Amino acid sequence: MSENNNSVNSASSAYMDDPVLQNRSRAREFFKKFCQRKTAVVAGCFIILLIVLAIIGPSIAPYDPDVYDYSNMRAAPSLQHLMGTDEFGRDVFSRLLAGTRLSLGSALAAVLVGAALGTILGILAGYYGGILESLVMRGSDVLFAMPDILLCIAIVAIIGPGLINVIIAVTVFTIPSFARVMRSATLTVRGSLHVEVARSLGCPDSRILWKHIFPGTVQAMIVNFTMRIGSAILAASSLSFLGFGADVGAPEWGAMLSSGRNFIGVADHLILFPGLLIFLTVLAFNLFGDGLRDTLDPKIK
Repeated sequence: MSENNNSVNSASSAYMDDPVLQNRSRAREFFKKFCQRKTAVVAGCFIILLIVLAIIGPSIAPYDPDVYDYSNMRAAPSLQHLMGTDEFGRDVFSRLLAGTRLSLGSALAAVLVGAALGTILGILAGYYGGILESLVMRGSDVLFAMPDILLCIAIVAIIGPGLINVIIAVTVFTIPSFARVMRSATLTVRGSLHVEVARSLGCPDSRILWKHIFPGTVQAMIVNFTMRIGSAILAASSLSFLGFGADVGAPEWGAMLSSGRNFIGVADHLILFPGLLIFLTVLAFNLFGDGLRDTLDPKIK
C-alpha cells in the first residue's frame, strides 16, 4: 500500500515539475471547455475556411476575377456562374474568392499594428501610472468620443483615400481599445506576488514587463484581438463602400457592394452575396471572440 502511495506521489511530483505536461493539460482543458460552446466552434471553423480561401482563393477561382465578358453582363446565379456576374460580366464568386485575401488581409494588418501599439501603451500606462497613464487614457477618451466610422472618415479625409490609408485609419481607432484593455489587465497583474518578488530582487523594469506583466495580459489581448477584427472588416468595407478605400474595380467586398448598389432591383445578387459575406465574417469573429472570452474567464462557469 505504501509503495502505491509512493508511486502516486512521485508521479504527481514529476507532473508538477514538468512544465510541458502542465501546458498540455491546460491546452486540453481549454480545448474541452471551448468545444462546449457550439456557436464559437462553428464560427472558428468558418474563420479557418476564410483564412484558407484567402491563401488559395485566387488559384481555385473558376474564372479570372478581372476578365470582362460583355456578352454575359448581370447574369443571374446559375450552374455556370454560382453567384452570377456583375455589370461587366465578371464572375461574382471568383471575385469574392479573390477579395477574401484583400478584405481579410487589410483588416488583420490594421488590427495587428493597432494591437501592438495599444498593448505597449496600455502596459506602460498600467505599470508606471502617473502622467503617462493620464496621457494615454485621456487620448483614448478623445478617440472614443467619436464613432469608429466617423473617425475613420475624418482620418482618410485628411490623409487621402486608398487602401493603405484605410488600414492606417482603422489602426488608429483600434489602438485605444487595446490600450484600455491592456491597462486594466496590467493593473491586475502588477499587484501579484511574483511581480513584487521580481521587484524586490532588483529585476529591471524591462524584464518585469516582458517576463511577468505581459504573459499575464495575453488572454485579454487575444480576446480583444478576435473581436476587433470584425469591427475592422466592417469599417474597412464601409470606407470602400463610400469610395474612400480600395479602387472601385478591385475585388474588395466593400467596393463590390458599392458598385452593386446601382443595380438594386435589376441584379440584386450583386449586393446580396458581398453583403452576406461581410455579415457572416463579422458575426463569426464576434462569436469566436465571445467563445474565447467565456472559456478564458475563470469567473464564468
